Amino acid sequence: MENLDMTRRNFLAATGVLTAGIIAFPHELFAQKTSPVITIINAAGKSPVSVTKLRGNISVIEGSGGNIGVFAGENGKLMVDAGIDVSKDKIRKAMAGISSKPLKYLINTHWHFDHASGNPWVHQDGATIIAQEKTKTNLMKTIRVEDWDYTFKPLPAGGIPTVLFKDEHHLKFNNEDILMHYYGPAHTDCDISVYFPHADVIHVADTFWNGYYPFIDYSSGGSIKGTIAAAVVNVKKIGPKTIVIPGHGPIGNRAQLSQFADMLQEVHHKVATQKKQGKSLKEVVASKPTKSYDAKFGNFVIKGDTFAYLVYKGA
Repeated sequence: MENLDMTRRNFLAATGVLTAGIIAFPHELFAQKTSPVITIINAAGKSPVSVTKLRGNISVIEGSGGNIGVFAGENGKLMVDAGIDVSKDKIRKAMAGISSKPLKYLINTHWHFDHASGNPWVHQDGATIIAQEKTKTNLMKTIRVEDWDYTFKPLPAGGIPTVLFKDEHHLKFNNEDILMHYYGPAHTDCDISVYFPHADVIHVADTFWNGYYPFIDYSSGGSIKGTIAAAVVNVKKIGPKTIVIPGHGPIGNRAQLSQFADMLQEVHHKVATQKKQGKSLKEVVASKPTKSYDAKFGNFVIKGDTFAYLVYKGA
């Protein structure tokens, strides 16, 4: 994992979050001059990407926003998420290094720019795009994400998913039964998991940030309670040897998923208890409800105070 870790550090250094903790909300508590979306896009344009092979012909590309899963075989290649569009040349090169077979499918785990803004070029390269039906809805409209201080415009027609499902979808490809499952509102309103049973590898996307506090997008139907529910489902549905691809962070396992779920539940309990007592946002943030977890989970985009705010917002 050394190359993967170096790519992650390069990306963090480029965004400034290793030292400055630039991404924070809301504005009245945590001032920022530039939307983190702009900062992250600019960083992705500079950051290298790297490939880590897992098992069962599945690899992970990291360095362009969310982690990208790649499944290669006799019939071609399948991607899980497309990264940020400014990284397309680097991702294309990485894909060619994995396999010379044609690109056939792209599965979107949700609509966010760091996972789906690459949709148009991936479709142009030959991929049919599969997604939960709300992902299509979100990608076709203008969405203002208040906590990112950014307004997203609809994707071009070529980037819109054409194979849609509501709750479950099965795809037979490269002699593998690929299973997609909709969580319900969690990180957004359209998050799914993608499971490769033969390899026992699951991509849970942004329902799991391995070693980091997660973002919850309330502007597009996200929910702290749904995020907790998704984390609990993830722990229950996998085995001790399952390889877990998170949306952000290093490749994980069941034990790390369990630690993440425990953190979410404890912080939510602390914040919700105080909110029920009538304490204000500033009072709750000042009480440092994440303090015991900050050393482990507070070293990426979202710091402890920011996560306390996100939990308070939906508690």
